Amino acid sequence: MCPLFPNPVLIQVHLSYVPPVLYLCHYSVLFLGMAYRDKRYKEERRMAAEEREKKDEKKWNEGELAEAQDDSMLK
Repeated sequence: MCPLFPNPVLIQVHLSYVPPVLYLCHYSVLFLGMAYRDKRYKEERRMAAEEREKKDEKKWNEGELAEAQDDSMLK
């Protein structure tokens, strides 16, 4: 049977100790990023809704104007 490694000595993986403060910092930054993105997403949705509302109002006004002109031409 052929060994997996050229040298039969097993390679040990040294797990280094990570201080809990680093975990706290990592997850704190992750949470703050999610909160910031949520705030930005809500703002983008609000702005898109305002633009859509203005666009619909403009379209409705153009329709009303065209309808009024058609009525005046028929009379």
